[in-house]
Amino acid sequence: MSADVSLEEPARRLTGTGGARDSDVWVRSLPPWDGYFAVVWAVTLAVVLGAAEPSWPVRLTAAAIVALNLPWYVLVGRPAMLDDSGAEGPARRYVVGALLLFLPTAMLVGETQLVTFALAPQCFMLLRLRDALWVLGGMGAVPFVGWTLLWHPTAGEAAFRLLLAVATFAFSAFLGRWTMRIIAQSRERAALIAELEAGREEIARLSTAHGALAERERMSREIHDTLAQGFTSLLMLAQAVESELEHDLPRARRHVALMTRTARENLAEARALVAGGSPADLAGNSLVDALNRLTDRHTAQTGVPAVLTVTGGVRPLPTAYEVVVLRACQEALANTRKHAGPSVPVALGLAYASDVLTLSVRDEGCGFDPRAPREGYGLDGVRARAEEAGGGATVRSEPGAGTSVTVTLPLPPAAPSTGDAQPGRSS
Repeated sequence: MSADVSLEEPARRLTGTGGARDSDVWVRSLPPWDGYFAVVWAVTLAVVLGAAEPSWPVRLTAAAIVALNLPWYVLVGRPAMLDDSGAEGPARRYVVGALLLFLPTAMLVGETQLVTFALAPQCFMLLRLRDALWVLGGMGAVPFVGWTLLWHPTAGEAAFRLLLAVATFAFSAFLGRWTMRIIAQSRERAALIAELEAGREEIARLSTAHGALAERERMSREIHDTLAQGFTSLLMLAQAVESELEHDLPRARRHVALMTRTARENLAEARALVAGGSPADLAGNSLVDALNRLTDRHTAQTGVPAVLTVTGGVRPLPTAYEVVVLRACQEALANTRKHAGPSVPVALGLAYASDVLTLSVRDEGCGFDPRAPREGYGLDGVRARAEEAGGGATVRSEPGAGTSVTVTLPLPPAAPSTGDAQPGRSS
């Protein structure tokens, strides 16, 4: 939207109520202009009636004509100022009528020219600048010529009257141009406000869309790392039970019990996800305890031990960091069960340093080519979680050479040690 407004544009188009937030000052300040016109009109009427000359019948006639300016303004002039349709007819109709009421009285009684101070601003509000100047010039020249021809004044009186007409024209032109500049600035500001509001609405819309997208991605990661993995484990256990029912009933019962435990844990994760709290494994537990529970679960499901080794000074971490480590460990173990094979041992390491926390998960499975296209969301989700916490994640693998997932997170300087490093244990 362009904010440029030429002074040649009719001011009444700048006073319409259709602008941005109806912010044009002329719309809001029209009542003071009504008061200004009424005061000038009343003063002119009083001065005309109280003039020393010409005779009172002439003054009374002039006053009667001057009195018609008020209803003409109320019925025609004010609606023309509020008209924002772009039609010039109402404005020109009002100005022509005002001139027909003004010029005869200005020729009969010179004091009538006081009403010029009320009519001049209206001309600039309603007409283009060039047209307003022509009308203003006619309001000064025509009454002077008519008054001179009608009353045959002396040279001194004529000079004084001419000087007064020129001064009135100059003052009115200055006031009119100033008025139009103020109106133009008002329109520019209204346009700027409209642009700012449109920009703010667009920013709000984009912010809402970005927030919705971010929340959708977060929920996708949470569902993938909790419910989806739990259901995958249940499916694997159900397949194992189906194959064991006929020839190894005790083992099938153990797997059924494990299915029940996994279902309960999945239900707890779903409730924690709905409540927006921390993962169920971290509820009331330290990060090391939660990782030990993961390795226990992995061993129970696969029958192959998973070893967690903890080094460095263990200390409490922000919940966001613990969630990143826990989810990364869950994803790495799930990928091991799914891709590396159920009989592949897994080694996990959790290293606390003064300024960095490192999680590593290593299996000796079949491996894969990290550069090859792959389906799934897991590893990308691990990277996204780590990057959101200010860290990073790397995946190293080769076909036939196993896979290693490493997550590093920056930590604040460590407080004085609260305990010795916990030794690793086999689940």
